[in-house]
Amino acid sequence: MPTLFRTSLLFLAAGLTFAQFSPTTLPPSGNNQRAAVTQGIGPVNVTIEYSSPAVHGPGGKDRHGQIWGKLVPYGLSNPGFANNQPDPWRAGANESTVFSVSHDVTIEGKPLQAGRYGLFMIPEPDEWTIIFNKNSSAWGSFFYDESLDALRVKVKPHKNDYREWLSYEFPVRRPDDATVEMQWEDLAVGWNIKANVNEIYLTQIRKELTGSAGFKFDAYMAAAQFCLTANTDLEQGLKWADASINMPFVGQTNFDTLSTKALILAKLGREPEAKTIMDAALKLPSTTAIQIHQYGRQLLAAKKNSEAMAIFQYNAERNGEVWPTNVGLARGYAAIGDNKQALEHAQKALAQAPDPLNKKGLEDMVKALEQGQSIQ
Repeated sequence: MPTLFRTSLLFLAAGLTFAQFSPTTLPPSGNNQRAAVTQGIGPVNVTIEYSSPAVHGPGGKDRHGQIWGKLVPYGLSNPGFANNQPDPWRAGANESTVFSVSHDVTIEGKPLQAGRYGLFMIPEPDEWTIIFNKNSSAWGSFFYDESLDALRVKVKPHKNDYREWLSYEFPVRRPDDATVEMQWEDLAVGWNIKANVNEIYLTQIRKELTGSAGFKFDAYMAAAQFCLTANTDLEQGLKWADASINMPFVGQTNFDTLSTKALILAKLGREPEAKTIMDAALKLPSTTAIQIHQYGRQLLAAKKNSEAMAIFQYNAERNGEVWPTNVGLARGYAAIGDNKQALEHAQKALAQAPDPLNKKGLEDMVKALEQGQSIQ
């Protein structure tokens, strides 16, 4: 028998095909198509690249009920090739499944550094081990080396809607964490990925402020507003707010910069300073009726109804009978329980509505007030 033919039989007997190793471009072995999914967690990108087998085999055989513990054995299994030792499942088909993450994260509460990892699994009936291995370029599990494991976590599988093709999905997504699941046949197994998104954003902001952004007042103001909105590192946010106002050749004194600083001071519990700065912001000649109105709305949202009413009245005294002042007075009077005055100003604002969207909102407000309903 010619040597080449004998070699071909050996490869076929081992369950491998030339298509898997050929230098030419051929269809994927077993028609297990390549797939990838990417999910953002704030600034963090998580990507899983995998080959996707089907419940029905290449010849159409229905393997439903024969996947877990049979086609995919429980525990470790020996593929009889390469390292010739019991190895975990490749978490897909063909090439290794690859899990990559752009920033440091925690997986099920345990730290994992940014990078690319081979993703492997050890299935069991009631508990699975998820493995992140530093070798992301191996072929399946044939060359798996446990000493290169970066992290192992244990998770519980659960029943899932039928999936013909093995897939990775992100069924839970929040601003700073997500849950990814491997779903196939009637089963899913998932794990939580959490990122310190605020620290990542702060690190990027600090870096950007050493470049051209560091010469723009609104960049410092935006950085301060991030700290305020995320309620993180407020002392640093206060420094950036100061820079947006006072930095030589850069800072500007306007309603936005002053009010940002005042809001941070208030959140830090420094109310007298916050009030002094906000009063200065409200009295600037450049401050608009809309800006005063929006500040009044913030006070209403904070349930500071009397303070909001005072702001709406100040806006009317300063800017007269214009649309924003009448809207504000309508909301202010409604907040303190004077529906008659609220209806009067809502009707005035309706007549002044600048566009169809605001007109529709004011029509709804008038209708609600006429029926004695709340408009908050």
